[in-house]
Amino acid sequence: MNTPNTAQQSGAPARDADSNHPDMVASLRASAPYVHAHRGRTFVIHVPGEAAASSAFTDLIYDIALLASLGVRLVIVFGARPQIDTALADAGLATRFVDGVRVTDSAALACVKRAVGSLQMDIEALLSTSLASTPMGGARIVTASGNLVTARPVGIAGGVDHGHTGEVRRIDVASINDHLERGAIVLMSCVGYSPSGEIFNLYAEEVATAAATALAADKFVVLHPGASLHERFADTPAELDTQTARRLLAAESAPLETADRARLQAAINACQAGVARAHLVSFDTDGALLRELYSRDGAGTMIAADTYDITRAATADDLGGVLALIEPLADAGILVARSREQIELDIGHYLVLERDGLITACCSLMPYAEEGVGELACVAVHPDYRGQDRAERLLVEAERRARVAGLQRIFVLTTKTPHWFVEHGFAPADLDALPLAKRALYNYQRNSAVLIKKLA
Repeated sequence: MNTPNTAQQSGAPARDADSNHPDMVASLRASAPYVHAHRGRTFVIHVPGEAAASSAFTDLIYDIALLASLGVRLVIVFGARPQIDTALADAGLATRFVDGVRVTDSAALACVKRAVGSLQMDIEALLSTSLASTPMGGARIVTASGNLVTARPVGIAGGVDHGHTGEVRRIDVASINDHLERGAIVLMSCVGYSPSGEIFNLYAEEVATAAATALAADKFVVLHPGASLHERFADTPAELDTQTARRLLAAESAPLETADRARLQAAINACQAGVARAHLVSFDTDGALLRELYSRDGAGTMIAADTYDITRAATADDLGGVLALIEPLADAGILVARSREQIELDIGHYLVLERDGLITACCSLMPYAEEGVGELACVAVHPDYRGQDRAERLLVEAERRARVAGLQRIFVLTTKTPHWFVEHGFAPADLDALPLAKRALYNYQRNSAVLIKKLA
């Protein structure tokens, strides 16, 4: 016979064995800045119909509900492509496409209504869960939907009447915002309506992009099956600007599949229309949505209207971050030790690379204006971000600023990494090439190599 534990005997609640795990505490603390940053923000999430067939679908919907609990204003746009295909097959109807666009006649429209309505009820049922034994325990999630999309017909294209296949004409922003203000999750499907009362089958990606744009969403999340885009294409970084994303879209080597192209195009279109960040996230990977939104390095592929990492001049507020990078390297003898006071005095000569408030790399550019030369020093990269070209990006910015300042050359003193600087255009030089003031302070015991680069 099993004996109840002491907590159960005394009436105290049982504790999860992992509740005191330091990793859990660290994760909560690390996510806190994102919880604060995302509260009250509007996110549009495109959930494709394929997600409903995934074993991870229930957990995905629970994770989306968690976003709402954390104060995010949520609009879910769900597709139903495979569900419509199944409904057509069950009705003995052929699926007809012309130039990749589904033709929706009256019989097909009946299947669309049945498939979309059924999937919407499944999603609403999951969002209504509040049993204590589920992650939704105690939650009271309200959903709202309706005729939020005004559509128009595609009409006759390529000589073919597309029937009830339509295009987005307008998003009812006022009604959506009213629902969001009341704390509801807004559900939008791939169905739209015309002022004359017609029903149209729409591309869910188009609806999602139009909604994100019209609402000026803070984030646009496009869910997809399988591994992340940047994991499937080795030369693709996890963060892309729109120009790089367009090049990937146009690449002839290892071309994207049709579905991936549609998702990437939707992300690019949203960013070009004013949405700051779009995220391509796998719905098959457990917790990927939460990791993408509530951790610094995420789990998906991000498309940004601007760059995610910011290169800028350091300010006094960056002193702690700069010291955190420099001091371990100074202790290891890689960099010359500098006092906190000296770095604080020189902070205006530092450049930093910042990601979500974390200084991931730094360097300093000390000018010797009378001799037309500058010293590049304190090149340091956070251990978690090495091997990602951050030092190169700082060097490019330092060279640009040196040229703007009228400097003709930059030099560096190094004991450990002369090869890296040679690879980036520096050449070995004698001590006589240094400015007089620097030459007088040269540490012969350290015996640093002198390298100089001429600026074009």
